[in-house]
Amino acid sequence: MNQHFFKPKTLPDFGALYTNSIVNISLWVLVITIGKMLMDRMQTQQQLESLEKERVKNELDYLKAQINPHALFNSLNTVYGHIDKTNQAGRNILLQFSELLRYQLYDCSVEKVVLEKEVAYVTNYVAFQRLRKNENLVVNLDIGNIAPGLHIAPLLLVILIENAFKFVSNSSVKENKIGIKIFIAGTTLHSSFFNTREVPQTVASSNSNGIGIVNLKRRLELLYPQKHKLTTTIGNEFYETNLSIDLA
Repeated sequence: MNQHFFKPKTLPDFGALYTNSIVNISLWVLVITIGKMLMDRMQTQQQLESLEKERVKNELDYLKAQINPHALFNSLNTVYGHIDKTNQAGRNILLQFSELLRYQLYDCSVEKVVLEKEVAYVTNYVAFQRLRKNENLVVNLDIGNIAPGLHIAPLLLVILIENAFKFVSNSSVKENKIGIKIFIAGTTLHSSFFNTREVPQTVASSNSNGIGIVNLKRRLELLYPQKHKLTTTIGNEFYETNLSIDLA
């Protein structure tokens, strides 16, 4: 540039030109780098402030949400008090519903719960669902030895149980059946959910594409990546789902 464009009378020394260029470039790189770091820091600070505001808002929403369940339980107590004491079955149903609700609202607020608690909730849920069905429905609940010390994300199994009760057949000439089996092998939870179904294929498609199943699959992918297996079998008159989760 000096030789062909500026055409100075005397050419600068190459060593000085090289040194001055390196210093000049280094200064500009330093200035640009510092500017970029300051901009990144400002953006990070803004993101942190936004996350903190969102955290505070979520905490306030959670605290406000706790008020409504408290009022709800007070209302349930009022209803319980107005049920005649001779109607023990009605009182027991309300108490059972109250325990289910309490577990969902309070115990499930953590990321994982003790497996024994989840299994107890499943048992109560099955017993409560039995009350809503006809007497011609046979429900078999088989829970094996549940090893202590294991934890599981709450409300995973209940989605499959809910589907079994929702889509079970209602035939007056054939046996309507739901079979639920849960057991532990090592640190792996094995579970199967079987129900007879009506012949039309629309029932099976509704079952497999429901919001609950989509939600379950996504939760399993996030909570137990490469540590779970969910399979379904659709027969002419039955529907079966098998779920295994490594809880280690």
